[in-house]
Amino acid sequence: MSVEHALTLQEYIGHHLTQLQIGKGFYSINIDSIFFSAILGSFFLAVFYTVAKNATSGIPGKLQTGVELVVEFIDSSVREIYHGNSKIIAPLSLTVFMWVFLMNLMDLLPIDLFPIIGKNYLGLPAMRIVATADVNITLSMALGVFVLILFYSVSIKGFTKFIKELTMQPFHHPIFIPVNLVLEGVSLLSKPVSLGLRLFGNMYAGELIFILISGLLPWWLQWTLSLPWAIFHILIITLQAFIFMILTIVYVSMASEEH
Repeated sequence: MSVEHALTLQEYIGHHLTQLQIGKGFYSINIDSIFFSAILGSFFLAVFYTVAKNATSGIPGKLQTGVELVVEFIDSSVREIYHGNSKIIAPLSLTVFMWVFLMNLMDLLPIDLFPIIGKNYLGLPAMRIVATADVNITLSMALGVFVLILFYSVSIKGFTKFIKELTMQPFHHPIFIPVNLVLEGVSLLSKPVSLGLRLFGNMYAGELIFILISGLLPWWLQWTLSLPWAIFHILIITLQAFIFMILTIVYVSMASEEH
């Protein structure tokens, strides 16, 4: 059901794709994306901390069982890919997976629910709740991974060897240093860009399909398309969180290798 029946389809789509912002242009800040990502991150930390604090060695409850399954799955994935010695890779991977998964999961809520609440009860002109459908959030997370790549590359290999990798590969001759620097620089920078844009593109497309279903069909017929798409979208939500986590581990593992 549309937020306002008087809106045309283009206006309806534009309304749902409008962020709640402060500032203008390059210096604008998407308040809704930051708010929901912070809330979901805090929720993840609170739940896992509570379960870890109250964990029992006997028969676990349903919540503890679920948390243990997730932790064991992440731990096995890290051990298969990352062969270095680091105490933060596994916690980082767990945080990345659960945080991205929870932000993606917001896409399954009714598309008009929070915009109506925000407008009628809070007086907000717009509200988007899927933080991973905001390119600023996904690229910010990818930028954090990029910083880790640089950190492990320099701390494990040393700054001199890291620069040598950028300038002496793939052509091992001083005359090809400019060419090598361009090729390796593009390869290095493409990692965070592709990581962030992949997640953004998939979640933005999924959100747009829900908006189109809601805008094109009457409310009593929307379930015929939204329900099958929501069921299929559960796979996309989980898969995108898994891919983001796996690529994070792979990139950090590549940065940690000596050669």
